[in-house]
Amino acid sequence: MLDAATTRSGGTATAPPRAAATELVVPVPLPVPLLAASAPAPAPVGLAARCSRALLSPWARFALLVVLLAAAASSVLLFEPQKLLADGWPPQLGGVTAALVFAAAYGLCTVAFVPRPLLNLAAGAVFGSQLGFGAALAGTVLGAGLAFGLGRFLGQDALRPLLRGRLLKAADDQLSRHGLRSMLATRLFPGVPFWAANYCAAVSRMGWLPFLLATALGSVPNTAAYVVAGSSAASPTSPLFLISMAVIAVPALAGAALAWRKRHHLRSR
Repeated sequence: MLDAATTRSGGTATAPPRAAATELVVPVPLPVPLLAASAPAPAPVGLAARCSRALLSPWARFALLVVLLAAAASSVLLFEPQKLLADGWPPQLGGVTAALVFAAAYGLCTVAFVPRPLLNLAAGAVFGSQLGFGAALAGTVLGAGLAFGLGRFLGQDALRPLLRGRLLKAADDQLSRHGLRSMLATRLFPGVPFWAANYCAAVSRMGWLPFLLATALGSVPNTAAYVVAGSSAASPTSPLFLISMAVIAVPALAGAALAWRKRHHLRSR
């Protein structure tokens, strides 16, 4: 009551303790290192960051793929691996070691667009039917895996937006949904080039395991037939050579008939 009366009469009023404490609060500036730590770091916008983004862009990676494939094809033209059919394998290598080296060279040659029938014939002529078949099949799976990896990591992001035609979308849908079955049919019935099937599968959403498994299983009959034909080519009238040529011709005719039927079915939609 005295305080209130004093205030009304013009005396000096004292502030309540809580108000006085509020007025006495002085903001304390934060230390500079603490401010720097709490602020978000600016995104790098320098020349190095722009160059890395440009080099990792889809079309830059696709350009790298084209350069690598062109270099591989040029090296094949330079070294001429088809001379194996005439000159044979270097005498320094023999046995299983030579077969492993041949399988590695086989895989690299398929990436560089060398036809597989030529390589299979060479495997049979150089190593015989049994060891030649093992080397050729191993090289087939290795070459398919290399091509699939290159196409998946360097070409898929750039090429998938271009799949706009009806046939391209149908092929992509078939490989993406039924990868094992579709690739198995492609390997069993020749018609699609080996390298084309590899890169088409890489651009699709097909998985690694179905692709490699279908390649290994589907390539057995065709590879064995060519290897046996190469090992028995010295006697073209032998029953073994004639049987191998029949095994080569029958799937080729069946594949042509199947491709014609699929094409007619797609056109009638």
